[in-house]
Amino acid sequence: MHLNGSPHTLTTFEDMTHLHTGLSPEIIEKARLELNENPDVLHQDIQQVRDMIITRPDIGFLRTDDAFILRFLRARKFHQTDAFRLLAQYFQYRQLNLDMFKNFKADDPGIKRALIDGFPGVLENHDHYGRKILLLFAASWDQSRNSFVDILRAILLSLEVLIEDQELQINGFILIIDWSNFSFKQASKLTPSILRLAIEGLQDSFPARFGGIHFVNQPWYIHALYTLIKPFLKDKTRKRIFLHGNNLNSLHQLIHPDCLPSEFGGTLPPYDMGTWARTLLGPDYSDENEYTHTSYNTMHVKHSCSNLERECSPKLMKR
Repeated sequence: MHLNGSPHTLTTFEDMTHLHTGLSPEIIEKARLELNENPDVLHQDIQQVRDMIITRPDIGFLRTDDAFILRFLRARKFHQTDAFRLLAQYFQYRQLNLDMFKNFKADDPGIKRALIDGFPGVLENHDHYGRKILLLFAASWDQSRNSFVDILRAILLSLEVLIEDQELQINGFILIIDWSNFSFKQASKLTPSILRLAIEGLQDSFPARFGGIHFVNQPWYIHALYTLIKPFLKDKTRKRIFLHGNNLNSLHQLIHPDCLPSEFGGTLPPYDMGTWARTLLGPDYSDENEYTHTSYNTMHVKHSCSNLERECSPKLMKR
């Protein structure tokens, strides 16, 4: 970028610098190579997306700051029209599902129950590409205790917290779903309508890069369910879903065992279901059945997230 001393140019430069605060040169280069992110025109890219907001007066865009719009550009590799479409869908999804986002915080009783029961699990370490690994142990779903919608809310809230980390906006996420001991009775509660709600929330309306969705130990009726939801999945999503069955070797070819807990044949200790709930809830964490309402401090969460161990990724590997 050439600075000519004009106030506008200086502001643009400061904005760009501010948006990359804390990012290593390697990560900035990865964003350039993989996401087409150009620091020299970052401000203009963001403004072009913001300028499109007037085309959708039917949607309440509740947040339009630079840092927020940037995560949508990254999620769509800086294709501005696609980024705007995702931004619009993000707020439209919230408008259409108001009840889901009422009291959308960790101490909401439904969300808190789901978090304490391990929905989702979030590994402290990243994989070798710097991606965050989320876990779902499907059989832990006690349907008398957690509604599917509350589990989905807990997952979306967790992603909201994690996506504040700029490195995760660039590196993305991995999701592993373990279907061991997931009963046919439990599966029968996964109706097409609630599965579609989840797909719309995660695939169509959230600014995250999912590098892979891995099914492990899935029974035949999960294959049947997958066939049912396939028409709602984008080609890109379908290509990133891997059905491993009980073949952990194929999982390990994509995610190194030293990044995984022992449940997935990894070298890490078994996953402690309360890990992520304690991170989100802090001193409010309690696995008792009494739920207290206290304020949800996002800054505490962001601080906790930034201090998590990263033993698994001493340096980020290029994909």
